[in-house]
Amino acid sequence: MNKATHKISALLITFNEENNINEVLANLSFADEIIVVDSYSTDKTINLIKEHKNVQLICRKFINYTDQKRYALEQANHDWVLFLDADERITPTLKNEILEVINNPNKAVAFYFQRTFMFKSKKLHFSGWQSDKNYRLFRKSKVSFNQDRIVHETLVVNGLSGTLTNKLLHYSYKSYDDYKGKMLKYGKMKAREEFKKGKKARWYHFIFRPFYKFLNHYIIRLGILDGKKGFIICYLNALGVWARYKELKLLQS
Repeated sequence: MNKATHKISALLITFNEENNINEVLANLSFADEIIVVDSYSTDKTINLIKEHKNVQLICRKFINYTDQKRYALEQANHDWVLFLDADERITPTLKNEILEVINNPNKAVAFYFQRTFMFKSKKLHFSGWQSDKNYRLFRKSKVSFNQDRIVHETLVVNGLSGTLTNKLLHYSYKSYDDYKGKMLKYGKMKAREEFKKGKKARWYHFIFRPFYKFLNHYIIRLGILDGKKGFIICYLNALGVWARYKELKLLQS
């Protein structure tokens, strides 16, 4: 398929993504411009980005995910924006669908991408991820980021949304320690978000909230069918909830 008549800006925010950056930039090569906003990576990420002459690199201090993504969005020169995380990959069929929807008349101004969670190189079929989807393609002129969210940012869409048929590959789990680190980081950031809203941690939150998270994803959402992989993911997701209330308790003390 030829390049889109309507041009696309591909955006990334990065920090220490040396294991992902070359592959994701190659994956986005069909875009008309690629902009990476990096939070002063301390590994080889910045040097690797500089090797891609078609990529615009901006180094900027990280405050929170919403702030960094809002800034990146402002840098886009085209109305249609494809915003990926460094651990996400577009399949050839998804690429064709992206080019098709932005060139065919439709009322949608933003599109959800369904995601397939990859546990290393294998698909995770359940464990709460089977319904996972996020906005990844949208018109810059029709969206904004909810400033009240600092992690798992929320897109505010002025218009109709659609959902693409083909799924995005999400290589979120590289190793136990890497994924554990992510869950603890997200939990702490979520705590800061809730602290600003006046929420408080109670003793029972440390028991019931993580337990419910694990039970919901492992039993109700069938993580048990994913075997050992499902148990690990559901446990670490619950650990992230525990970390949220631990941080919230520290903030309110």
